[in-house]
Amino acid sequence: MWGGGGGGGGAARALTRALGRRRAEAALLGAAGGLRGTLQNYNWKIQLKSSSTLPVSRTEIKSSMLTMKRLFSTSHSSVDSKEMRKFQLLAHKWWDEEGEYSALHSMNDIRVPFIRDTLLNMSSNYHLGTPLSGVKILDVGCGGGLLSEPLGRLGASVTGIDPLEDNIRTADQHKSFDPVLAKRIQYKSSSLEEIVEECMETFDVIVASEVVEHVADLEVFIKCCSQVLKPEGSLFITTISKTQLSYVLGIVVAEKIIGIVPEGTHEWEKFVPPEELECILESNGFTVKSVNGMLYNPLSGSWSWMESTSVNYAMHAVKSGARGQSSPGDALSETEGEQPSAAAGTTM
Repeated sequence: MWGGGGGGGGAARALTRALGRRRAEAALLGAAGGLRGTLQNYNWKIQLKSSSTLPVSRTEIKSSMLTMKRLFSTSHSSVDSKEMRKFQLLAHKWWDEEGEYSALHSMNDIRVPFIRDTLLNMSSNYHLGTPLSGVKILDVGCGGGLLSEPLGRLGASVTGIDPLEDNIRTADQHKSFDPVLAKRIQYKSSSLEEIVEECMETFDVIVASEVVEHVADLEVFIKCCSQVLKPEGSLFITTISKTQLSYVLGIVVAEKIIGIVPEGTHEWEKFVPPEELECILESNGFTVKSVNGMLYNPLSGSWSWMESTSVNYAMHAVKSGARGQSSPGDALSETEGEQPSAAAGTTM
């Protein structure tokens, strides 16, 4: 997740302020106990698996665990009310590039090109300036519109949904400053489940960035994504893996020591390993095309790609298609004869 070196920026100032706080040492000592307990529990699980003499593969174990979760799940919604209360307090801070969402602002430097280039590689036809013209994108858990806006500037028709009305008000207010975005982006205060019936197989692309680690029921969430996505449509997910390293860096360091995200933002138990996410996607008709590790440098406040997926990662999956159905590539091709919009695209 995090690399060394780098220059200043908002994250460096946040580091200096946080390390100067009197409570930093106490927070670290308190977290150490929880970390030891988590690591002991993690090691116990590993020992239990390694001591088993049953001829069962890891894949079979994971598949069985996911099946049991589905059988005994009592949740019918992916929205977690506890998570909503967390983000309610920060609804007015989405566009503060030096604030609590600074890491999400800088993440756009890699996640937007990842989405754009992946889609363009699926089609040979696109417009300079507005390469995603004609593509219908659903931004699930859009927050204040940090990802919706750059996708809209690339020409896409974006629908951003979020269960928090305050987030939607912030997003609507910010897009109103740009007349072009006001036409290309629409926001709606809604959960994913609430739009399924009216939006069956509507979207070419779904993005769920830094969302799945906050949902109440991941199975329900992925199923709903499949229902509103067109056959051969693309699903982009960025999230945090469930490892010892993700606990140390994502919670102890990021929340309790440096304070680059508010304490309590994440729960390690809700982090999702890429293997588990891939298994859930495949059981809902998706094929995973790529998985890439992501590295955050808190000193420079920048993100970069890396091979390891032990902390943060991005995943691209494609829904199984049906003959005669359109895909994101087709949507780009259909706009080949249209004139480019007057608005310039985002430069990456």
